[in-house]
Amino acid sequence: MSVYYTLCILAAMAITIAFVNQYITRIQTTIAITSGALAISILMLILGKTTWPELQLHAVATLKTVDFGDFLLKGILGFLLFAGGLGINLSALKTQKWEITTLVILGVLLSTMVVAVGLWLLAFIASIPLPFVYCLLFGALISPTDPIAVLAIVKKLGAPEQIAIQVEGESLFNDGIGLVVFLTIFAVAFNGHETSMGSVLALFTHEAIGGILFGGLLGLMSHIMISATDDGSMELLMTLCIPTAGFAIANMLGVSGALAMVVAGIMIGNWTRHTGFSEQSQKYLDHFWHLMDEFLNALLFLLIGLAMLLVQFHWQAWILVLLSIPLVLAARFVSVAVPYLGFRRFRSYNKYSVRILTWGGLRGGLSLAMALSIPAGIKLGANGQVELRDLILMMTYAIVIFSIIVQGMTITPMINKAKALEKPSEFG
Repeated sequence: MSVYYTLCILAAMAITIAFVNQYITRIQTTIAITSGALAISILMLILGKTTWPELQLHAVATLKTVDFGDFLLKGILGFLLFAGGLGINLSALKTQKWEITTLVILGVLLSTMVVAVGLWLLAFIASIPLPFVYCLLFGALISPTDPIAVLAIVKKLGAPEQIAIQVEGESLFNDGIGLVVFLTIFAVAFNGHETSMGSVLALFTHEAIGGILFGGLLGLMSHIMISATDDGSMELLMTLCIPTAGFAIANMLGVSGALAMVVAGIMIGNWTRHTGFSEQSQKYLDHFWHLMDEFLNALLFLLIGLAMLLVQFHWQAWILVLLSIPLVLAARFVSVAVPYLGFRRFRSYNKYSVRILTWGGLRGGLSLAMALSIPAGIKLGANGQVELRDLILMMTYAIVIFSIIVQGMTITPMINKAKALEKPSEFG
């Protein structure tokens, strides 16, 4: 089956699950799609081990026709982040600029280190010797919150604006620092490269700063072109060029396409929306990109649920898999609570802020894509009973599923309590 046909069938499956969810469970759509796909994966695994082994083999072969990493990191990520950027209120974002910057940089670095140290100790206790550089690698890929999961679940619950801006802004911008940390550790772990502060700063400048500058240039060019026409259809089609050609060019230049899409989306959503679009396009812009966002999110979260079929499970590693969930949550709490000790010296915050930012720091497809990029064939332990890639993929998948389903389904009461405490403020 071709990749196109596979994606067509998967898209139909995702939409069908979403449709059925309206009449049965009525839970948040992306959670329902992930849960449904996970149930399908478990059923296929059971049937594959008992009465119908060909079913599992065929399902795995079909899924492998879609390269999950490329599909997300070099494909639909641009659309989803651009759509997220369109919905950001720039004036509200400015009021939280220092909080977001601190959470993006200090938060990711602090969480990476806490996860790495904790995993190294747990692996030692579980008698699975794990070199510290691999622990750092796992910490780097699991620490950044996933903007797609956060925007798809937390944003739609209507959190107080002060908290919502922090959650959205952090998740949209932490990809740059997270990717730099991951790529740096990846080079040390697998390429034998020695890194210096200069090389790390050069990589950060090229990836993150380059992505922001390219996104600004892309947004400016798009604004000029959109302002030059009054054809509503043409204006909307021009916005499509940003997450397609613009995203592709950013990746070819080696700059962060993710950050470029966020910056361009914010510019189009806060500048061009009011001064460049015709009245017709202003009416349809949000509807068009909301539909695009919903469709691609449905497909992505279905793939996350079905990705269970691609994970090789080892019973020796189950203790680490189970303990990795509270470890990552603890690291997330530390990475939020420590900056808030400084934040509260200058401004008052909702008392549920740290709890919502901790529990709402969801992980998703980005972490899985980075985990899938780890080379296969590296054995751990005296007898080589566990493979490094399988271990990290198992832990990552467990955290992603727990994050989307458990955290996503239980954060609503916390947000409702936070909203009950809110009063009209400078952030309204």
